[in-house]
Amino acid sequence: MTEEFEVLFPEINLIEDEVLRQKTISVWLEALKQGGWSLEDLKRLPFTLLIPGTKINLLTHVRAVTQCALRLAEVIQANYGQEVKLNKDILIAGALLHDVGKVLEFENKEGKFVKSRVGELVRHPFAGAALASRFDLPLEIIHIIAGHSKEGDSWKRTIEGIIIHHADFVNFDTLKS
Repeated sequence: MTEEFEVLFPEINLIEDEVLRQKTISVWLEALKQGGWSLEDLKRLPFTLLIPGTKINLLTHVRAVTQCALRLAEVIQANYGQEVKLNKDILIAGALLHDVGKVLEFENKEGKFVKSRVGELVRHPFAGAALASRFDLPLEIIHIIAGHSKEGDSWKRTIEGIIIHHADFVNFDTLKS
């Protein structure tokens, strides 16, 4: 299963810390199991229910956000150097996991993707953070998952959290317009 994950999410191999890389994969695999999905379903699951009829799937969205976050980090570091310290492994793992809770937030009812009971009561940032916390991930990654969306607007985000928040909304808002 790990090899299949690496094919779908090649960015996972940019995480230098082997333990963090494996934990990130484990969170995704557990989320898929709990949600009743397969890795291949990530190509069918919409990245959002807020854009009716979107053709963009969750896999594409997560990869796009991860790639945007990496490029933003490169530009920030190239221009500001050591004035802005960030952890690339935390950034990549956080970006790859930011929407992991969506596989718990969505369900397929009669061939249509709708909100699940989890989605109605908890929303994906908190479902994802709760799941990820079971895998002993660094608190900074739990912070990113829980706070990447509007739920995190009232608290101070880490540098990695700021980058992922904006990368996510650039992708969402571009497709929404």
